[in-house]
Parts: sequence; structure tokens; C-alpha cells
Amino acid sequence: MAFDGFSRRKFLEGTAAAALAGTLPVQMAFAKDLIVGFIYVGPKDDYGYNQAHAEGAAIVKSMSGVKVLEEEKVAETLDVQKTMQSMIELDGATLLFPTSFGYFDPHMLRVA
Repeated sequence: MAFDGFSRRKFLEGTAAAALAGTLPVQMAFAKDLIVGFIYVGPKDDYGYNQAHAEGAAIVKSMSGVKVLEEEKVAETLDVQKTMQSMIELDGATLLFPTSFGYFDPHMLRVA
């Protein structure tokens, strides 16, 4: 329900961005850049779950001192483990958002 140009989505976007922004100065004191990886199970422009995460990633990307990595169409197989390891080892990611529930067990657990 939206009124006066305000919606639940805008509220959630704003609070998520504010929460992340509140943690960045602490991170920035210890690192050059915060490198964040987003992994999507499908296309980023699917008008649904993946796109909602991609829109959040775009907001994070606009913050100074943050580099965002994105990989779309990653299957819920060993492919996601390879993607996570690559983002960590090759790109230096310190925070990952594997956005599919199917990535959790066993893939995220093994990489963690």
C-alpha cells in the first residue's frame, strides 16, 4: 500500500541502505574497499526475487568505498561453490549474498 509516494518497498530499501551505511565507517577504518558479492540463481531482470536483490545491490554499489561483484544464472550445484570461492580468492570479496535458498545446504556450509 503506497501513499504520498511512500511504499513498503521504499521503506525497506531505505532502512537496509541506512543499516549497511552505519556499518561501513568501521569497515573502512580497516580496509581500502569493502568488496561484496551477489550471486543470483537466475537472471537479474526476472521481475521477481533476483531483480529485488539486484536493486539492493545497485544501492550498495552507489556507496563510496564499496565494490560490488555480481554473478547471475548460477545453478544450485557445485557451480555456486566455485563462484563463491572465485569471488573470495580472486576478487577479494569479504561479504557474500548468495541469494537462493538452494545455495545454503551444502554449498554455503562447505565454503564457510
